[in-house]
Amino acid sequence: MRSKNRSRKPKGSTMGCDFLYLNEAAMREGLIMLTKDKKIISRVQPINSPVKLPHLDIHDIKAAAKFDLSELPRFYLHPAFSDDHQKREWHTFTKFLQTHDRVARVVEETYVCYILPPDLGTKFVDAIVFYQMGKENKRNISAEAIVEVSTACMKHEASAPLAVDACAITFESSGESVAGYSRKKDAKISAASRSPGHIHVPMAGQHNVFEAKENNFHKQYDTVEKNHIRADPSYLRTLGQTHSGWVFGAIAELIDNSRDAKATKLDIFIQSVMKDGKQIPMLSVIDDGHGMSHQEILRMLSLGRKAPDGDDPDRIGRFGIGFKTGSMKIGRDVIVLTQTSKSRSIGFLSQSLNEGKDMLEIPIVSYCRQGPMMEFDTSVQTKATAEYNLKTIKEYSGFNEYYIGELFANKGIGTQIYIWNLDEWGSDYCLEWMDGKDTSQEGDVCIRSKRIRRRPGQISQKVPLDYSLRSYLEVIFLEPRMKIYVQNSLVKSRPLAKSLNETDIIKGEIIKKSVQLTLGRSQLEWNNMNSGIFLYWHGRLIEAYKRVGGMVHNADIGRGVIGVIDVTDLMNDGKDVWVHNDKQGFQDCEVYAKLEEWLGHRTDEYWDKHFDSIRVKKCNASYKPDHEWVQCDKCRKWRILSSGYDSKNLPLEWFCYMPPFCGKCEIPEQQQDQDVITVGAKRSGCDSKEKPALNDNSDCSSQTQVEVVRPLKKLRRGQFKKEV
Repeated sequence: MRSKNRSRKPKGSTMGCDFLYLNEAAMREGLIMLTKDKKIISRVQPINSPVKLPHLDIHDIKAAAKFDLSELPRFYLHPAFSDDHQKREWHTFTKFLQTHDRVARVVEETYVCYILPPDLGTKFVDAIVFYQMGKENKRNISAEAIVEVSTACMKHEASAPLAVDACAITFESSGESVAGYSRKKDAKISAASRSPGHIHVPMAGQHNVFEAKENNFHKQYDTVEKNHIRADPSYLRTLGQTHSGWVFGAIAELIDNSRDAKATKLDIFIQSVMKDGKQIPMLSVIDDGHGMSHQEILRMLSLGRKAPDGDDPDRIGRFGIGFKTGSMKIGRDVIVLTQTSKSRSIGFLSQSLNEGKDMLEIPIVSYCRQGPMMEFDTSVQTKATAEYNLKTIKEYSGFNEYYIGELFANKGIGTQIYIWNLDEWGSDYCLEWMDGKDTSQEGDVCIRSKRIRRRPGQISQKVPLDYSLRSYLEVIFLEPRMKIYVQNSLVKSRPLAKSLNETDIIKGEIIKKSVQLTLGRSQLEWNNMNSGIFLYWHGRLIEAYKRVGGMVHNADIGRGVIGVIDVTDLMNDGKDVWVHNDKQGFQDCEVYAKLEEWLGHRTDEYWDKHFDSIRVKKCNASYKPDHEWVQCDKCRKWRILSSGYDSKNLPLEWFCYMPPFCGKCEIPEQQQDQDVITVGAKRSGCDSKEKPALNDNSDCSSQTQVEVVRPLKKLRRGQFKKEV
């Protein structure tokens, strides 16, 4: 009976008898009791403890501001609850330390321990213990236990705050592994007290890395240490080189993010701002999308992340690097302000901030709505972390909390991106801009060099979309829906497939996947001596004026002929997509080679079929498109204008209820597809004079389908010979 009673833990047990109830198995596992005032808090397991501790009895609890723990070594306490009571006591104890910014001290003759709480907003549950050792006790320290880790790493969890200095180190010995977690309490370490050799480097989406100070103890144990990558700040500049060939590709990355956020309006403009006592240009990209939560902006600022398992047809973003590569090409510093109905977040990606540092720091501050006010979101960051990051952002960006609050209030839900220290061209900037707000001229942002991107077989020196942002944005989307303003003036979208003359809609099959090509003639491109295919992926332009077939070898062949094709399904094999990371080209693969070949045959057939009928118009006359279209400024649907209606008579803002449509926004959008028949081509050896019958049930895999067009007169070449 006595033995039975002795094994039961009495209520209100004292410290003197606490250890009687740790069984032999628990003692072999290294478990001890953490107590305060002779009351049990919880059973814990020391991780990397410098000595074999019999127990930890808290001497007192002091304000954290009284201690500077930045130079002390540390170990960790992992909770090992034996019942629900200990679990509640542990959470109450650690929450008290965090809420009141306190440190619990354990004072013994040979050592003093300072216990800090885990970050309660993350998945880390281990308390951090800084310790000081007495001289007489150093000889008793296990050389295997005392190890100051020089490089510690952690695989960042989605819920962990970006500015939390955390690591997870795996030690493997005798087939066993022990996970160690580390977090530096930034409330105890001011920015001024940080030594140059111990720079805090948060990295989202990668393994977070920090450097600990060197110690005098040598590693004398046989364990496995894993090497993880670290990011030098110069990597930001390397990322920007992704778009070194064409800066508009960098701006397109930011536009893609707005489209994916379901924005209906996007403003892009460059303005002058005061920074460090002088006026500098700053690029602003502002949308009214759904904004980003803390976790979403964390992923956006991550240096790479896992690609999605599926290919979402409604999203352009896929590779997880677009924002970094785009913004770092445009300028050296960027601040992101994003707002949802319940939260606000500020992110700062800066080469100026990280200049001269050993590792990369990316401050993020998040707020959550508390009634009518926005306050620090302590579920994703500590208050001290948020305050430090906000101070850093204000110091290096010039955006103080009042200006940031004003921007949030004025713009509402959505995302705002501001980039400065723009990329340079000689002694000036690579971009030049003109404001169209107070002038009759439309605003635009241009590439200063005005260089034309070279394409095989191209002879034209007039390709405006290569150097004019307005011209590029006119055709950037296959089905334009979002209103885009450049330098305060609206960009009039120009859906290419709806603006061609003598249009043929050609259907076919490539590697058992259906494709549809729209071919037609454009008077504008004829005048500019341009031709080629526009290839879209996920509705976004990837390649423009791609010359195929006879266009590559002869500049006169195909002049003025424009093709439009969406290759979203074709460029996806179920495992990967064959698109370059900069979204300005396709990978060299079998399917792309087949596509080039198919496009070449189709454009040659179109040219052979229509060459004898195309004629040059004089007196500045031009061919009109087969149909003229107008877009409603409310529902963003495209409507066909009635025959004979002059599009020049349309007002600047047009809605479905206006003439000549006189309808409602609820009416479905008209489709361009028409009845098609199977037609042969001269290059394929078929007699084009024979008109085949309608074949509605024809198989696209075995033949090409085009719509019927009316014949025109033959184009004359060369000079007339005088008759003798």
